[in-house]
Parts: sequence; structure tokens; C-alpha cells
Amino acid sequence: MSDGTPLGDFLRARRETLKPEDVGLPEYGRRRVAGLRREEVAMLAGMSSDYYVRLEQGRESSPSPQVVEALARALLLDPAATEHLWRLVQPSAARAWSGVQGTSVSPQLLQLMDGWSTSPAFALGPALDILACNTLAAALHEGFAPADNLARMVFLDPAGRDFYQEWERAAHSCVAELRAAYGHDPESVRLSEVVEELSSASPKFADLWSRHDVKPKTQEGKHLRHPHVGDLYIQFSAFTVNGAPHQQLVVYQAEPASTTAAAFERLRVQADQAMARTPEAAAGALSAGNKRPG
Repeated sequence: MSDGTPLGDFLRARRETLKPEDVGLPEYGRRRVAGLRREEVAMLAGMSSDYYVRLEQGRESSPSPQVVEALARALLLDPAATEHLWRLVQPSAARAWSGVQGTSVSPQLLQLMDGWSTSPAFALGPALDILACNTLAAALHEGFAPADNLARMVFLDPAGRDFYQEWERAAHSCVAELRAAYGHDPESVRLSEVVEELSSASPKFADLWSRHDVKPKTQEGKHLRHPHVGDLYIQFSAFTVNGAPHQQLVVYQAEPASTTAAAFERLRVQADQAMARTPEAAAGALSAGNKRPG
């Protein structure tokens, strides 16, 4: 974790990703720093260099709305990154969001997921903890030990690189999602635990985290490889859970009549057979996921 402020760290990281040509500035002389100079960002944002330096160094933490919008334009922030910037300068919103967090998944959502026999579905917390999952999702992730946190599965579990066939993309997405959650709740103990663990254990994670990329979960395709049913090409969707806005419902879907749909069916049959052999597994399939990992 950085010794700077969240706002200052974010501004510096975004500044360092830009080149002069990205913002229409001429390239001249040899640069001793990565990306744009502080005075260049200040000029693009229409503020004094001294004021911008104070923002980066954490000596100024309450910029006006006009300054925030000017910084977003100067740093070429997309909508997700702009929202993240706003949350960094409005910590009261983050604290309010933090106050409604919890790790319990509602019985109604558990029942909904359990009724989907052809689509893996799971509930995620802000730190990418898998809070609950249906039978098919548990079978899909059976190669991980344990399947308790998506970021840990990607960066720390040896099974991750085989399971996520587009591993680099999965890694970038995980970090950007954690960064977005951190903007909502920079004081979250659980987020800090996950980020510190991954930063210590994975140089790749530490590098990606330092970039301050922000991206909430969206709808997109994935290429996965399961040890028993092979390649899977899925579309996934993420939905905010009403009544628990810090939780997301993630659903993996296969094209009808596709090889992936057939693979999901084989996986479901295998999972049902395994549960029939061990009835206690059936009783705990959903509830086992309905708790935060230690």
C-alpha cells in the first residue's frame, strides 16, 4: 500500500500513463519522469502548478467540482475513472456506502441462483469474495483450492492460468474492479486485507494496482478451460443486488445449443451425481459459499 493519499496516488498514476502526444502537446527534450509533467497537467486543467502539486502530495484534498471536472478532462478519464475520482474527493459518499455492507446473501437471491440449472451464478462482495454460488458455479470452480475470492484465484492459485485462457485480461479486470470498489470504500478493512495480501504475494498484482485503472464489472465474453469438460466460451453479466448495493450477482451464460451449453450440461450432471453420493454436500452447496473467507 502507498504512503500517499488515495487522491494523490490516483492523480499521479493517471498522469504517468499519458504521453504528450496523447493530449496534443509537443514532445521536446529528454524526460526524466514517466508520462506527463505535473506542470503540463496543471496547464491542461487550467490551474496553477503549485495547486496541482498540492493535490498530488495530499496537501489539498477538497477540490471544487470545477477542478474535478477539469482534472478528468486533462487526464482523459473515462466515465468509470471519473466516477472513481469523484468518490476520492467525496469521502462522505464512500462512508455512507460502507455502512450498508455485509457478507450475508438474502434467501431470495440464494433461491434464485439455485433455480438456474443451466447457468453458473454467484454473488460477489466488493473485495471479489464469492459470498454464495449455485451448484453449477461450484462445479465450474472445483479446480481451485479454495474457490473463495476471484482475485486470489486469478493471481495466487496455480489453476488460474489454465482456467482463465485470457489470463492477462482476467488479471487486469480483477485489479480494475478492486480499484473501483476501493473508490467506493477506501476504509474497507476487507479490501485492504485482499490488496495487501495480493501485493505481497504477486508482483504482477502490485504492478497493476499501482496503475490505478478503474473498471466495474460489465457484460463481456470469457474463454475458460475446465479440467473435465474442456473449453468454455461464455458471456457473463453482472447485476447490482437491490437491498445490498455492495453485492453483485454474476451469471455465466452459454449460447443455446453450443458446445459450451453441452459442456455445462455435462458439468451439471456430474455435480448432481456427486451430490447424490454425498447428501451433506447438497445441503451445504449454497450455504457454504454464503460466508466471507477467513
